[in-house]
Amino acid sequence: MYKVLLADDEVLDLEGMRQFIPWNELGLEIVGAVNNGFSAYELIQQQPVDILVTDVHMPNMSGLELARRALEHKQDMRIIFVSGYQDFQYVKQALSMNACSYVLKPMDDEELIQSLNKVTKELNEDRRRKEAEESYEVMRPMAKNELMTRLLEGDYKRLTLVELDKLSKSVGLHKLQWPLQVAVVEVDDASTSGIFGTYSSEEKLQWQQTFSQDMQEVCQSCGTIHNCQLSKQRLAILMTSEHVADCMHAMVNHVQSKYPFTFTVGIGEAVHEVDQLSVSYQQAIEAVEGKMFLGKGKVIPYMDVKRTPEMEDARTLDIRVDAMCQAISEYDLVRIHDEIDNLFRSVASIRSKFTVHNLALYLVMKLDQHLQSMDEDVFRMLGMQLHNLDILQKFETTSDIRSWLVRQVFYISESLQQKSLSKNSRLIREIIKVMEDNLHENIALKDIALQFSFSPNYLGFLFKEEVGKSFSETLFQLRMERAKELLKDPSMKIYEVANQVGYRYLPYFSRQFKETYGTTPMEFRKKL
Repeated sequence: MYKVLLADDEVLDLEGMRQFIPWNELGLEIVGAVNNGFSAYELIQQQPVDILVTDVHMPNMSGLELARRALEHKQDMRIIFVSGYQDFQYVKQALSMNACSYVLKPMDDEELIQSLNKVTKELNEDRRRKEAEESYEVMRPMAKNELMTRLLEGDYKRLTLVELDKLSKSVGLHKLQWPLQVAVVEVDDASTSGIFGTYSSEEKLQWQQTFSQDMQEVCQSCGTIHNCQLSKQRLAILMTSEHVADCMHAMVNHVQSKYPFTFTVGIGEAVHEVDQLSVSYQQAIEAVEGKMFLGKGKVIPYMDVKRTPEMEDARTLDIRVDAMCQAISEYDLVRIHDEIDNLFRSVASIRSKFTVHNLALYLVMKLDQHLQSMDEDVFRMLGMQLHNLDILQKFETTSDIRSWLVRQVFYISESLQQKSLSKNSRLIREIIKVMEDNLHENIALKDIALQFSFSPNYLGFLFKEEVGKSFSETLFQLRMERAKELLKDPSMKIYEVANQVGYRYLPYFSRQFKETYGTTPMEFRKKL
């Protein structure tokens, strides 16, 4: 309700307004009814007032003077003057103060009600406009982030040159001095049990959020204000070539002094046009992923990774690792052995002992990521800490490392299999099968519970006990995994993939996929 203050030195008129106007029906509330200007102004200073209804002629402080002071205190306050004086001079002064209405005495209740309705309508319109402006201010950084991501990912191929120019100006690229380079900053071990292993989930999230904010502030201090959040652990930065060295140096110093972790930076080559930004961005992605072989906690230029045998072999690793993880989940020991052999054969051209050790460490970390999606932890299952992986440095041959990995992975697969054979596993497997068959539908726990004759609460508890995850978390995981498989089919449009896994709003599906895998569906498909 809007707040109304009444001021009139005529007690009968004042009481009449208070008693005979249906204030509640009009959506209004009287916060005060006083008979002089001084008392009215005192109330205005003490509490919020949206509408002032005041007599023009009052002793000591006139209604005109009260209105002037009220507007100085609150510019958007609405004023309705009432007066028995029909002198044009009063009307002229009232209009000069942007009065919303001027009601003559003896006052007609309907006339005052019409004035109040008009004022209320104006206040509603102002409120909607302010809410829209506030929403725009909140959404503007998100919109800019989305536009920057589109430019970097090359999602502008269907735009005309004029449209592309407008898009680049909307994010301020026309103000930068070309050539530009894209850098991708990635927090090391953010999704594994590395340096974050000693922190709770809340603490990890706090570190990641603070890191992202700090990096943007460092960029601004370097004169580089164009950046966008790619995921919880990745940030893309657009820099003029002359600022690259200074900005990277400032980042490294800041992180080393404040955070208990390192980060790796991949830097793409310099480009001179907007439509070449996606090239520099893809190069930066390749460079930051090159830490698998070159080591983390470094600044890696694209030149250090392009066209090297190690990097060419590395591009096939994720496919092999995904196949190995699937074999582990299915307790297919023969396939596990074969996939590990395939992994080591795929890097057979590598002659660096250090790089092979990095490969083994990478496989352990990727395995831990897979197990974390099942609420498991590779280090807890194997009874070892991260520093125990120093054992990899003691092996003298690739064959020794491969044999060690096979033994560890066999043990993990067997442990998972034993857990899956618990008394309720058959029921849960049937439920998961129903979920998998209906991913394109709006699946709810209550519907599944009805189908299997359980109460939703009990089935939700049983599901969490058996799977280790809630029903909704498992459904989300199944949808993301199915989406990942469907995206491998180039004949399917991305919106069709989204529909197949139950998403009707494509931007939301894209954000969820990116949060899960660190890459958009389009970028994932391009990598394939």
